Amino acid sequence: MTAPLAEGTDRPGFELGRFLLDNGSMSPDWETSFDSVPRSLFIPDLMWAWTEASRSTVAIDRRTDPDAWRRAVDSNIPIVTQWDDGAHEGTAAGQLSTSSNSQPNVVMSMLRDLDVAPGVKVLEAGAGTGWTSGLLAHRLGPGRVVSVEIDAAVAESARTAHRRAGLAPEVVTGDGQLGWPAGAPYDRLIATYGVQEIPPGWLRQVKPGGLILAPWGTRYSFRDAVVKLTVGDDLTASGHFTEQVGFMKDRGSRSEFPSHSAYVPDFPGDADTEYRTTLTADDLGGVWGVQTFVIGLAVPDVTHVIHEQDDGTTTAWFYGLGDRSWAAVVWRKGQSETTVYQAGPRRLWQAVERAVRWWQAEGRPGVERFGLTVAAGHQVPWLDQPDSQVPQHR
Repeated sequence: MTAPLAEGTDRPGFELGRFLLDNGSMSPDWETSFDSVPRSLFIPDLMWAWTEASRSTVAIDRRTDPDAWRRAVDSNIPIVTQWDDGAHEGTAAGQLSTSSNSQPNVVMSMLRDLDVAPGVKVLEAGAGTGWTSGLLAHRLGPGRVVSVEIDAAVAESARTAHRRAGLAPEVVTGDGQLGWPAGAPYDRLIATYGVQEIPPGWLRQVKPGGLILAPWGTRYSFRDAVVKLTVGDDLTASGHFTEQVGFMKDRGSRSEFPSHSAYVPDFPGDADTEYRTTLTADDLGGVWGVQTFVIGLAVPDVTHVIHEQDDGTTTAWFYGLGDRSWAAVVWRKGQSETTVYQAGPRRLWQAVERAVRWWQAEGRPGVERFGLTVAAGHQVPWLDQPDSQVPQHR
């Protein structure tokens, strides 16, 4: 859905197609389809657009402000089209965004990396507004694109948008996690929502040598990285990550963030305070830092949140998933070393610190040097080559 915005890409008059070509998000072979399948045909009258000024989504209605609506559609920003699985009413933002038209540079970079060619058949998991499957249908022609969407209303809206665009990919209502066996086998599979596990059905339905392209992430953060997997002939798949993104998660994998009070009823309580660290808050990587991605790969069953206060104090909280382990690190201005607070059966901070130190010792590799192998129900992350597994710190 999202990636860090390039400066100025949400400004009025911004030439979106030229930007996508110039920065490499869109390869030249996709230019004709991008021009022929306008994003505007897939956006409803009422939508919620991201604005840099407010750092939030704001409601825009074409019927009352057509100019603002057009500016948003023609900008490199994500647009929310559904909240709370369709139960939301009114113009205020809902609790959870559940369908969207993704940021154009992410859409086009994923299509670029899907490596399609005439004659291939593509399965899309998650139709959303229908723009991605519309672009694929224009590029590949009739009978080559199947899109499976879990929400019947969203699926019907995608079909309507396709008809407006004069396109006819097959849109079926079903669970994208199960794929769509009736149309298999496929040469390519692209997911438009984030997953934490590659479903076995995808491996069965994509031909050996075919590609699976999906946003993949861990419980450590809400961010994902796109993984490009080549399917083997033995229900395995392996490949590198390509870029960091942020996508809505598949509905079956949603989980509430841990209740802080269930872990820490009385801070610091009886927490262990013997350990001190010289790592800083910046060493954790922030929202889009590679370190955040790496910690998720290396430290299983942990999530975290970071609070920044106006006085310059930053606190990182870590919560064990499946047990009641927790850790907290408080950094104040001018400190070169700080106390770590921990409780529960695991020492979560030491696991996080070892992951960061390992990444630093490896030369601070970028996301694209990491990869994933899926086999026999296991997912193994690695650095550079499949036999160089990311060390696990528990």
